[in-house]
Amino acid sequence: MAANTPWTRLRVEREGAIATVTLDRPEVLHALDTVMFDELERAFAELSADASVHVILLTGSGERAFAAGADIRALTQTDASSGRAASERGQHVFLQIERCGKPVIACVNGVALGGGCELALACTFRIASERAKLGLPELKLGLIPGYGGTQRLPRLIGRSAALRLMLTGAAVDAAEALRLGLADEVVPAGELMSRGRAIAESIAAMAPLAISAALRAVARGEGLPLEEAMQVEAEIFGELCGTADKREGLAAFLEKRAAKWGGT
Repeated sequence: MAANTPWTRLRVEREGAIATVTLDRPEVLHALDTVMFDELERAFAELSADASVHVILLTGSGERAFAAGADIRALTQTDASSGRAASERGQHVFLQIERCGKPVIACVNGVALGGGCELALACTFRIASERAKLGLPELKLGLIPGYGGTQRLPRLIGRSAALRLMLTGAAVDAAEALRLGLADEVVPAGELMSRGRAIAESIAAMAPLAISAALRAVARGEGLPLEEAMQVEAEIFGELCGTADKREGLAAFLEKRAAKWGGT
């Protein structure tokens, strides 16, 4: 898809160091069809490559939905081969979001079910409106979560709690999502985006190279034995010690002034 192609499923806005990606297919509660996946892939490729963007907010337009899930009508046409391809496509796009090198904050403003919940799980963390409902109801359709949900959810909230949500198909409200660790914070509906932006601004004030390095250290160290993971940490720490931003950060601290990051 060409870089200048108009968005049909998203709105992508940049303000300072913060970008906001808004799913914008309200007539079907932002259901994830092939065009939506294409546009998400394009949006996050562009934002990942844009050095002026330090943090990304991801939400759905309106107050009813973050994303209601996969396009059910499209799923009715799948067989074993095309179903696997559809799962792998969603997994690829969500991995791209997870690994874009910048924090992605999901602002969950309504229902986040099935693929919509899996999209939120691919983000760095999740802020939920008091009206939010999250769940993985795919077993009710004779399916399982196919965009990474069976793998990310247990890693986030634990095996037992994740299996209970999947096997019952239950959707949880914002308070229960917070208790489980599925949401990191719950705020009144009218404050969701302002709170997301406030957190994004606090992150964007940090050194951009250090932001991406912290994400990289955690991602590379996950699943490794502790001593190997700490070697990864030392390697990345050493890389940062050779940067101009490290010199600027230490000088600014000693001189009691705000740092001016150059991203080098």
